[in-house]
Amino acid sequence: MFDFHKNHKILVNMAIAGFLMLSLLIAVLPASQMQDTEPLPTQTAFTELELEGLKLYIAEGCVACHTQQVRSIAMDNVWGDRPSMPSDYYFSKQRLDVWRQSPSLLGSERTGPDLTNIGKRQPGKDWHLMHLYNPRSVVKESVMPSYSWLFEEKLEDEITDEDVVVPVGSPYFNKPNKKIVATTKALQLLAYLQSLKQPEMPGSSPTFIPQSKKEPVATASTDPNQALLPDGAKLYANVCAACHQANGEGIKGAFPPVAGSPIVTDSNPEMLIKVILMGYDARAEYAQMPPFADQLSDEEIAAIANHERTSWGNNASTLSAEDVKKIRDMVNQQNQ
Repeated sequence: MFDFHKNHKILVNMAIAGFLMLSLLIAVLPASQMQDTEPLPTQTAFTELELEGLKLYIAEGCVACHTQQVRSIAMDNVWGDRPSMPSDYYFSKQRLDVWRQSPSLLGSERTGPDLTNIGKRQPGKDWHLMHLYNPRSVVKESVMPSYSWLFEEKLEDEITDEDVVVPVGSPYFNKPNKKIVATTKALQLLAYLQSLKQPEMPGSSPTFIPQSKKEPVATASTDPNQALLPDGAKLYANVCAACHQANGEGIKGAFPPVAGSPIVTDSNPEMLIKVILMGYDARAEYAQMPPFADQLSDEEIAAIANHERTSWGNNASTLSAEDVKKIRDMVNQQNQ
């Protein structure tokens, strides 16, 4: 019936038909189904600044080292509150311009961490700008290239109120009477990175597939304040260490140390808890710290505070979740 080795017309036509059928099944139909995806009720469209940052993110090839896909396996729960789903990419699946298709953001490797929830995991503006100017200034082991071309040097007397000064210190920048200032492109990329937050889902959320191996059972703490709290060391590593560093020493001129800090070790923990809840702006000496009241529970804040108060030579009393709740309630009443 199909005499391919003698009738080349049949061979060519069958090859074309096979190509068209596979293109339809593999490319056209999935792309068509993607058009029916709807955003979640809590999602918002990119602002103009964030959209320009997305274009810069693609142009600089960030997707080569960073993923934006939280898989449904337990090891990925550090990158997001839930596994990713098609609706998460609704607003990013738009054409960059007339000639360029919507960008691919999923990525295929994690030379750098996943960025799906980076806007929530690392909300601080100064941290992101320092990281872009020189990644080693905040993460000593980083292999990420420096994007110093997104910044400019200005004399201190030339800086205006509109300039965003980046608190980069020695040995990464040490020129007398000069400061590092973020350009428009740096602020665009910053806006895009800060916008990367998993939107909340109405009703139940997808869950992570548990690991096949049983997790080791933690031994009960002898401290009654910490017995029922989550792992403070792990929470500190995920939430605080990027700025205050794993050794608690912070970064000079940018993020204050928690090792030996009188605020951390004070017998009255009220100020420490208020700083975690409300953030802190010490522009004269350090970068601004964002608030974590909406991100961390009373139990998580107590666990982090206890880790800080009992590590790196600190030797202060521990707190309970109830202690944190009292201070949170007091702060809420003051803000009403």
